[in-house]
Amino acid sequence: MDEVELKRIVWRSRRGLLELDLQLERFVADVLPQLNDAELVDYRELLQSPDNDLLDYLNGRSECPTPRLWPIIARIRAAQR
Repeated sequence: MDEVELKRIVWRSRRGLLELDLQLERFVADVLPQLNDAELVDYRELLQSPDNDLLDYLNGRSECPTPRLWPIIARIRAAQR
């Protein structure tokens, strides 16, 4: 993935909910640079989720309806520890 698209992904990681911003900020700083192209595509798709749904997925209050995105959600959760 090219640098321009990576910058777009980082920008889209900024959300309207502070709690969500804090979780994604840590993930973007620590894990995003290590992701391969397929994982970046999954992360970009996950970012299309509404803020409240995404927060619920990350906090385990609801399950993402797309099983293919579960591994990236797990990586975001692991970055919080």
